[in-house]
Amino acid sequence: MKHIIAIILSLTALAAAAQPPARLRQKDEKKNQSTTPQGVAYRDFPTAQPMPDDAAWRRDIYLSLDLTKEDNAVLYYPTIPAGGRENLFTRLFKLMLRGQLQAYDYKLDGSEDFSEKNKVKARDILDRYHIFYETNGSKIRVNDADLPSEEVKAYFIKVSHYYDQHTASFRSKVTALCPVLKRGGDFGDSESQYPMFWIKYDDAAPQLGKLMLMGSNLNNAATISADDFFTTGAYKGDIYKTTNLQDRLLTQYCETDSAVTREQRRIEKEMTDFQDRMWGRDSVVMAKAAAQKAQADSIAATQKKPSARTARSTGRRTSAGTATGKSPSAKSSAVAQKRQRTPKPKSSPSSSSRGSYSVRRQRH
Repeated sequence: MKHIIAIILSLTALAAAAQPPARLRQKDEKKNQSTTPQGVAYRDFPTAQPMPDDAAWRRDIYLSLDLTKEDNAVLYYPTIPAGGRENLFTRLFKLMLRGQLQAYDYKLDGSEDFSEKNKVKARDILDRYHIFYETNGSKIRVNDADLPSEEVKAYFIKVSHYYDQHTASFRSKVTALCPVLKRGGDFGDSESQYPMFWIKYDDAAPQLGKLMLMGSNLNNAATISADDFFTTGAYKGDIYKTTNLQDRLLTQYCETDSAVTREQRRIEKEMTDFQDRMWGRDSVVMAKAAAQKAQADSIAATQKKPSARTARSTGRRTSAGTATGKSPSAKSSAVAQKRQRTPKPKSSPSSSSRGSYSVRRQRH
C-alpha cells in the first residue's frame, strides 16, 4: 500500500512539473498584467535634460499652481489612495517619512534654501501641522486617512527658463516643489494658506517617473507620469515672484490686483521676446518690416482710388455718348413731343388782320 501511495505522489509531481513552457509563460504574463498598467514603462531615472551650470542666460520665476483648476487637477486626485492610485502629495509625504526624500524648511521670504542647516525632519512637520501619527520606536506611521492631502490645494514651484549654448536651445525646467496647505479659520472664515516645505525636484524625479496620474477626463485609460507632467510643462500657474536683487514678491511692489496682472504679463512678454530675438526675430527688425508693409499697403490703396474714379467718369461719358448717339427718327420724335408739350401764345385780332406787317409809330 505504501508503494502505491508513493507511486501516485510521484506521478502527481511529474504531471505538475511537466506543464508546457507556454502555459507557464501565460501564467507569468497574467500576473504581470494584474500588477502593472498596460502601455506604461516605469523609469528609474528622469528623462529631462539637466540644466547646465554655465547657461548663457537664465530667468528664475516662481509659480503658484491652483489644483482646483482643471489643468492642474491631475495632481490633486485621488485625495485618498484607492485602487493602487495616489496623488502627488501622498507620494511625496510617504517618501519623506521613509527617509527617501529630504525636505527643507519654508522661509517667510518664499525663497528655497537647500543648505544643510535648513533641513527639516518629518516629525517636526507632523507636529507643526497637527497631523496624527503613531510611533513604533524610531519608526513613524501615518494612516492614509490622516494625511491632509485633501487640504493641499496648491503648489509653489520654481521654474528656470534658460538658454543652453551647448545645444543652442531654449528650455525650461522645474527645480523645486512646495506643497501648500489651505485651511479655514476657527470661525469658518476664508481659507489661509500654509506652505509646508521645499523639496528638490531632481531628488523626487526618479520616484515621480513611477507615479502614474490620470491624464484625461474623457479617456480614463490615458495616464501620464508626474515627471512627464512637469517636464512637458502641462501645468498652468500664476507668477508670484521672480529672482531679483531686492528679493521681493510681486505683491510687495504692485499695489493693486490689476497691477499684479500687468506685471505678470510683462514678465511673460520679456521671456517671449528674448526667445524671439534668440531665433533672429528681433523686435527692431520686426518693427521695420511692419512699417514697410504698412507703407506698401498705403501706396497700393492710393493707386486703386484713381482707377475707381476713372471708371465712374467713363461710365458717365458712355451714358452721355449713348444718349447723343440716337437715330434721327428718335431725335425727331423727341422734338415733336417737346413741341406738342410747349403751349403756343395766342395772337390778338389786330395782328391777325394786318398779316405780317408791323407799324412803328414815332413820337414828335
